[in-house]
Amino acid sequence: MPPRPHPAHVPPAAGRRLGPRPLALHLSTGMWAWLSSPAAWTLSRAGSLPWRPELRPAAEALARDLAATDPDAFARALEAEARRGFAAFVEGVLAYRRHPYRRALAEPPVLWSEGSTRLLDYGAVAPAARAPALIVPSLVNRAYVLDLAPGASLLRFLAGRGVRPLLVDWGAPGAGERAFTLGDYVAGRLSRALDRALALAGGPLPVVGYCMGGNLALALAARRRNGVAALALLATPWDFHAGLAIPPASVVAIARALEPAIELFGELPVDALQALFAALDPKAVARKFHAFAGLDPGSARARAFVALEDWLNDGVALVGPVARETLIGWYGENTPARGAWRIAGRAVRPEEVRAPALVALPEGDRIVPPPSAEALAAALPGATTLRVAAGHIGMVVGRRARAGLWRPLADWLLAQSRAAKSAPCA
Repeated sequence: MPPRPHPAHVPPAAGRRLGPRPLALHLSTGMWAWLSSPAAWTLSRAGSLPWRPELRPAAEALARDLAATDPDAFARALEAEARRGFAAFVEGVLAYRRHPYRRALAEPPVLWSEGSTRLLDYGAVAPAARAPALIVPSLVNRAYVLDLAPGASLLRFLAGRGVRPLLVDWGAPGAGERAFTLGDYVAGRLSRALDRALALAGGPLPVVGYCMGGNLALALAARRRNGVAALALLATPWDFHAGLAIPPASVVAIARALEPAIELFGELPVDALQALFAALDPKAVARKFHAFAGLDPGSARARAFVALEDWLNDGVALVGPVARETLIGWYGENTPARGAWRIAGRAVRPEEVRAPALVALPEGDRIVPPPSAEALAAALPGATTLRVAAGHIGMVVGRRARAGLWRPLADWLLAQSRAAKSAPCA
């Protein structure tokens, strides 16, 4: 019998894409990004545009360049260009929503499940995959970013190199997870997934965590030292105030403002989460859909764009206790870096994790600023740092992911698995 598709992988009906989410926010931001230019020009001509101090030299140089230009002709050209830019952005959104691409990768067998959580065995996709490794993704996005598409699957690449990835697929939280804390996820679900992985491996095995999943993997390693042979942390934040683009007090204020929604739904809704990510770079979505409008829909680049956007828009809500713990505790109070983050009553301290560690740092990361992850590398005894010339998501699915992360990670995991097998029994 062929493997059944996971509900998250069932392609949406044609024309039913919801993204980019939240759509109203991105449309209004795109409109502001382009159509505010004529208004800014009018204010600039009147000498009343409030330039930020760091932009004033550039503004003065621009004024000198425009001194010999017919202001009315320039205003007309600027308005026409602004309209073209906004129209291209809207066309890019429409082109995405009607694109025929649908993810069709069959998922591997399920080794274990509990509630919404499953453990998927990617050893089934490659006979040579003999070195088990537990893979822990974030709670706020679907796990299949690590198995996005043919040729863009970290997990299938690892399997082809001999690693047997055992993926923790958290799924979307249901009634059984509604009251979960991070302690319930780590000391409960993740610990029991590790038990199943250990039974398969016959001994300690490496654990790999991506983004927030890295924090969960670190907490697991701190609790289950005899089961975790090595720890790879990919784009994992630790000092949440290092490089933060938004002041911590603002994050707490946002969290407080979202409290009525969390209380009403019992979770932080997907669109609210997406809006928080969008705040890191408000114009990013407008720029990328503007560029997408110029692509050939049948090209590999267009398909790759749509595959990634479908994943981005297939988000997962964050249950209420975890939303409060991360937004207020992590981002507001910086509990991990202060040694105050606790799982089931015990502080999570990276300096106590003695297993070999690999910390992968994407240098262009806007979601986890490099200084935040560097603090974790510094706190882990003997950690090896791998710097990757990519962004937070590009590190795992981008064009340079194979050379930048996939190969080094595969080599490191295989070396750690060999070392674990040769180590004397405790």
